[in-house]
Order: sequence, then structure tokens, then C-alpha cells
Amino acid sequence: MAAPQASRRSRALLPIVLMVWFGALGDVLLARGARQAAGAGWQGGSVAAVVLTHWLTNRSLWMGVASLIVFFLCYLLALSRADYSYVTPASASSYVVVTLLGWALLGEAVTRLRWLGVLVICAGVWLVTRTAACTTGESRQ
Repeated sequence: MAAPQASRRSRALLPIVLMVWFGALGDVLLARGARQAAGAGWQGGSVAAVVLTHWLTNRSLWMGVASLIVFFLCYLLALSRADYSYVTPASASSYVVVTLLGWALLGEAVTRLRWLGVLVICAGVWLVTRTAACTTGESRQ
């Protein structure tokens, strides 16, 4: 691998890693908040008012939104440093993190078949990361 290509890949690595973690954390926090909202007891009164009040006061939802904002900023940074066709598949490693967080924080049961699917995704991510991070010939900062 040429030195400029290695440099591009390494400059894109940190934003991608941050994308994976903040995206997964944001998704899991949103799931937790949505589950809490579902258990809020929406009987009687205005369902819309109860749902809106719960969403506006739910810490998990706000933390999830904040995490997804950081994810989005890291995504923009990664796209400024590498090809879209490199960044998006590489970020799919978040499926591993989402599965682990779903198990650890949400108490979800993760079957062997689901883990096998996650491993297949990891194999695809590994294949993508073996390619050049930038193929357009543009000099990206």
C-alpha cells in the first residue's frame, strides 16, 4: 500500500471508530427511551400530550439524540477524509457494538444465529477495510 493511501486510511480511522460507538450508543439510548415511553401508561387523556411530555422529559432519549449528533459530526468528518463507499460499509461494525449494548443495557437475548449474522457483517467490514480509503484521486485533508 502506498504511503499516501495509508495516511488517508489512518486519518479516516478515528472518525469511523467514533461514528461506530456514538451511533450505536445513540441507537441503544433511543431504544431504551422508547421502551420507557411505551411503559408510561398512556390510558385516558390525550395520548399525544402524554407521549410528547414523556419524550421531552426522558433523559435516555436526550442522551441518545446527543450521541447521534456526535455520530453525525464524525460521519461528516470521515466523509471528508475517505470515500463514501469506504466509510459507510466500515461503519457497519457498529452492528457488533449495538448487539453487545442491546444485550448488556437492554437485557436482550442474543441468539447464536444473530451472532452468526453479526460475524458475517464483520467479515464484510474487514473486506472493505482492505481496500483503498480514497479512490477518487482528490487530495482530501
